[in-house]
Amino acid sequence: MKLKHVAVTQNSEGETPVPSVWRPTLRAIVDALVAQDHALTRTIPDVLPVSPKTAKHIQEYINDYGETLIPLPENTWKTSCCVWADPHWDVFVDLYTEGEGQSDMVLQVKVHPATNGFTHEVHMVYVP
Repeated sequence: MKLKHVAVTQNSEGETPVPSVWRPTLRAIVDALVAQDHALTRTIPDVLPVSPKTAKHIQEYINDYGETLIPLPENTWKTSCCVWADPHWDVFVDLYTEGEGQSDMVLQVKVHPATNGFTHEVHMVYVP
């Protein structure tokens, strides 16, 4: 089932769905995490480098959680959201695992407006 297209908005009134244009990049970030590339050494266009400290934190958090991450299913966009936090969006992507399906973990990414689109900055993985 295809979800409808979601446009980018700077809505400071609360949570909004994750814009369609960001989804391929967010999916690529999660695919890197699934491959245990916590530092995002693979090149993902428009994604800022991940610091060694952040990469270590992400790796430890996922390991401590005790489940194996899997690629994002289409359903993740039904529950994931973003919030305009001027001058960027905080995006919260629900993560999935082999054992649980939808897990309690989320990926938080800061998305910044850029001259030719957007830049994505991986902030953390955690259980809210």
